[in-house]
Amino acid sequence: MKIKHIITSVLLLLFLSSWDSREKTVMDIAGEWTVQLDSTDSGLKNGWQNMSFKQLMKLPGTTDDAGLGVPNKLKPSLEKLQMSHLTRKNSYLGAAWYTREISVPKNWKGKEFILKLERVIWKTNVWIDGNELPAEQNSLIAPHYYDLTKYLTAGKTHRITIRVDNRKLFDISVDNMAHAYTNETQIIWNGIIGKMEIEAFDAVRIANLQVKPEISTGTAKVKVTLNNSAKNTKGILSITAVNKKTKISAATLQKEIQIKTGESIVEADYNMGKDIKLWSEFSPELYELKAELKAGKNNSNVSVDFGMRSFSKKGSVLTINEQPVFLRGTLECNIFPLTGHPPMDKEGWRKVFGTAKDWGLNHLRFHSWCPPQAAFEVADEMGFYLQVELPVWVLKIGEDPKTTDFLYAEAQRMIDEYGNHPSFCMWSMGNELQGDMTVLTKLMNSLRAKDDRHLYTTTSFTFEKGHGDWPEPEDDFFITQWTKKGWVRGQGVFNSESPTFNKDYTASVEGMTVPLVTHEIGQYAVYPKIDEISKYTGVLEPINFKSLKEDLERKGLINKAADYTKASGKLAVILYKEEIERALKTAGISGFQLLDLHDFPGQGTALVGLLDAFWDSKGLISAEEFRQFSAPVVPLLRFSKAAYTNDEFFTAFLDISNYSDSVLKDQEIEWSINDGNTIVASGNTKAAIFIGYNHKILDINESLQKITKATKLTVIVNLKGTNYKNQWNIWIYPQKQNIDYGKVVYTRSLEEAYKLLKAGKKVLLNPDWKKIKGIEGKFVPVFWSPVHFPKQAGTMGVLCNPSHKALADFPTDINTDWQWWDLNVNSTTLITDGIEGGSPIVEMVDNFANNRKLASLFEGSVGSGKLVIASFDLATDLDKRPVTKQMLISILKYMNSESFNPEAIKNPEILKSVLTEQKEKGKEDAKSIY
Repeated sequence: MKIKHIITSVLLLLFLSSWDSREKTVMDIAGEWTVQLDSTDSGLKNGWQNMSFKQLMKLPGTTDDAGLGVPNKLKPSLEKLQMSHLTRKNSYLGAAWYTREISVPKNWKGKEFILKLERVIWKTNVWIDGNELPAEQNSLIAPHYYDLTKYLTAGKTHRITIRVDNRKLFDISVDNMAHAYTNETQIIWNGIIGKMEIEAFDAVRIANLQVKPEISTGTAKVKVTLNNSAKNTKGILSITAVNKKTKISAATLQKEIQIKTGESIVEADYNMGKDIKLWSEFSPELYELKAELKAGKNNSNVSVDFGMRSFSKKGSVLTINEQPVFLRGTLECNIFPLTGHPPMDKEGWRKVFGTAKDWGLNHLRFHSWCPPQAAFEVADEMGFYLQVELPVWVLKIGEDPKTTDFLYAEAQRMIDEYGNHPSFCMWSMGNELQGDMTVLTKLMNSLRAKDDRHLYTTTSFTFEKGHGDWPEPEDDFFITQWTKKGWVRGQGVFNSESPTFNKDYTASVEGMTVPLVTHEIGQYAVYPKIDEISKYTGVLEPINFKSLKEDLERKGLINKAADYTKASGKLAVILYKEEIERALKTAGISGFQLLDLHDFPGQGTALVGLLDAFWDSKGLISAEEFRQFSAPVVPLLRFSKAAYTNDEFFTAFLDISNYSDSVLKDQEIEWSINDGNTIVASGNTKAAIFIGYNHKILDINESLQKITKATKLTVIVNLKGTNYKNQWNIWIYPQKQNIDYGKVVYTRSLEEAYKLLKAGKKVLLNPDWKKIKGIEGKFVPVFWSPVHFPKQAGTMGVLCNPSHKALADFPTDINTDWQWWDLNVNSTTLITDGIEGGSPIVEMVDNFANNRKLASLFEGSVGSGKLVIASFDLATDLDKRPVTKQMLISILKYMNSESFNPEAIKNPEILKSVLTEQKEKGKEDAKSIY
């Protein structure tokens, strides 16, 4: 053991000596530390501040990385505990002690020393050689800094000990769901991540540097915070700004200043010169502002990146550099499944922002947390507009003064650390906050007074009574899912209103005086992708996915898992498309925030993304296809419905949303309608597409008479010579066709069906859907998560085989599309688990919390008779319901054909329980899930 200890010490000394102390003023203290968990809080009384420990661990890192803590013992099961979120392989909550030796360079004599720990959860204490530093740190979103000047001596070796306590300090969160402190997405890890370093300074130094761009005057207002631990002195402050791309700099500003002891502030207006490059999503031009202070023998150099940009508002329109901007955004909820914490390097964030950009986005909202420096740097470089939030999501804001004080302190740290970044455009006080709203307004106003480089809002939506449906009086912008005049997201309308594509939310935002951004639109659950399990190679185990896989295997449904994902995912795609297009069509809406482009594996396993939790595609739609309706320029067709008869005209007009950086002059626009093989109609025109929203660029009015059989048509609009195009599906049905029952007997009575089947008849059993047992038929899928919101009527869309002969005259894909609306909402989904034999023609994908066999069209033989059960309404007003009429015709043609030879139902008596009559239930309200 002694030999091992000597070798370890020698290796440590070699590691320390490899650091070149002659030229650097920063000592990287990353590497191997010794660690001891302190679950009983006995470390301090047992003198751990003076000890090293047996356990080695690499920092930066977490106890999860090191495999420390309580090992997971959960087994897969469809229980709430397993299905709530990903599971930590090793969990630890409490204090942990980390220690190592450091050698201070000899040439640091006379210097001052600052320790930086870039990100920690939640509280730290530091000892040098057993002597505790007086001030503990407790930030969740900014580095922890410690002044080590009185405790380190140049040329000597010291022991540094850090105690990290990740227990909850303040009431910032409902059920620990705020994403700065949660096990729902990131985990409540213990450790230190990001930069760990000690920097040496002269006694007189620049402590902070803030830059406010003024594009109207071509100046940068510079605020320099100085720290002087010596006597009063004077010095020369030099300021220079350099374009990071061109390397061209404006003239250096020099200023002679008086520097008093302690902290002081110097302000200066820096002239940026003539050829100023403005920062935006289209030209993310960055400048580096360098400040140098010389005061006698003291020298201090600090540089920060900034952009010359003005992110502002004009009435109800957001602007970037005086031009209208539309935010195409999604949320970033601290979802990093391999590490359980955010990337602290730029490479990790390039995956996030690069993917978001590839999918046509220009905006990210950080839900109830603030990302690290690397995220801002990448967003600056790529041209992303960020909304950042304080780490809070509570329903009783203002009740706890200590929590309020903590939020003020965190806000100041956010200004100091991240305020210069041009990507930091919007600031919300938190997510869905409730309580004393005046406390939030006061906090917001205090921040705006300190730092007006950003736009502010009191909260990202709220359910607080008397609030949330209209902006607070002093909001710069407003985030909501509804106003006092109506919904501004599809959750409230897509299931209750028949599909129409000429609507927007103009009536809901009438009179709005500030820009409105729609809150968390989408939340359409996609069935879990089982083969994703193998991607979880880090600190989190997908017990939720494994539980689902085992359940499907037990029920003999595992072979359907991929189809469940595809069918539910394709439905989510069409709903996200219409969500986005309605927002784009609405004057008075300045952007949308999806929840989410990628999966949220917490809060009940909310897999609402078209991408998985790793920002990888699920194969539901390509990035190129998604950009058709999520891009700076989007063609938007307005038309009245999805389903037509061939005696009608397809009437539509084209709008174009142009939030690019230029007018598209004399732009040629092409349109066509095709059936997949042949162009049915086409045309073109030329127009100037101005920045902003362009109404009625062209009209389409085409007869549908030439369509003689049920057909899906695709309408395509293309801006010639650009990458901008868009497309929509419509369905055409023959108007003059008769319903021929042939040898099929239609009945609504199960008892009558039994008699007919016994007589060897072909029977179409179509019970009254309003009176039978089952699940409410819905067009939209599960909202968010069936685990988090278990009371909702929870199916996930149609799954069918389009080549099944019963659907030969009913054009469909494997999934729900808009033509299914009438069938789905006028139905009850049957639970067919107990039926032995037979087979579904049209299944409904069940939610993954239940995984039942569901159907709305089912076939089977009973004795010498043959049966089709349809649980959607095939009887009412068929002349006014062309889709339903077509479904009936297609079913009857199949049943009258030689192809109708269904598998036998071995236990036909079970149909009595499947089709049990019950009291008619009302439709589920969109708000009832809350």
